[in-house]
Amino acid sequence: MKKVASLRYGVIFKKAFCDPEIFTAFVKDMVGVEIEIDKVETEKEFDPPIGHVNSRFDLFAQDIKNRIVVDIQHERYSDHYHRFMHYHCAAILEQVPSVADYKPTMMVFTIVVLTSGDKYKRDVSITDFDPKDLKGKPLGEIHHKIMYLCPKYVSKDTPEPYREWLLAIQDTLDEEVDESYYQSPHIQKIFEHIKKDLVSPKERSKMFDEHGQELLYEEEFDKGKTEGFTEGARHRATETAINLLRMGLSPEQIAQATELNIDTINSIQF
Repeated sequence: MKKVASLRYGVIFKKAFCDPEIFTAFVKDMVGVEIEIDKVETEKEFDPPIGHVNSRFDLFAQDIKNRIVVDIQHERYSDHYHRFMHYHCAAILEQVPSVADYKPTMMVFTIVVLTSGDKYKRDVSITDFDPKDLKGKPLGEIHHKIMYLCPKYVSKDTPEPYREWLLAIQDTLDEEVDESYYQSPHIQKIFEHIKKDLVSPKERSKMFDEHGQELLYEEEFDKGKTEGFTEGARHRATETAINLLRMGLSPEQIAQATELNIDTINSIQF
């Protein structure tokens, strides 16, 4: 067994997947496209912004034919299908120079990893932009595609190569993996990148900040809910505290992030 940092954190996901070799293998297995890149950008923005929202991409790479966007999302937003469709369209529209030619020079593939799950409970969902006739036959005109991955719902029926990637991502969420289970050298390389003892103080600080943002979102979501739901929020705060204790944060830092009192945190056993 290997101790690793969880891929639920954007900072850790980007640490692993900004490796061009890993990114390229992941894209090939997910969307069936081979790309040739020498770098992966993080926190990519377009200048000027496209439309009224300044889209920011967790991971962004392109070669001469393809533009690839990969986003990691742990918070459950009710609008994430619409949110990432907007991001996807921005990556298409940014390529259109004028009304003389609406056809982008690069195909755009957006891959969204939803580590906390989704209300539809599907392991893999795809938005395909290609027109189809009344019999459902695609015309092969538009190849842009959005793929939503939910590692939480991976099963024996999930086809390869999706299954091994999703299992690996899900396996990291408790910060411990059995590396012998995985055959892919690229997944083994991910585990090496995110080994717990290789996480820097700066990365730990960003993980701490991400936890705080999640809790703020949950507090807003909990407003106006019943007392029973508040108890559920308390349970999630305890789970968060356990994760932070495993990361080595002090009870004082955890109390600040979770609003649990110090005595409660000190009484937690894991």
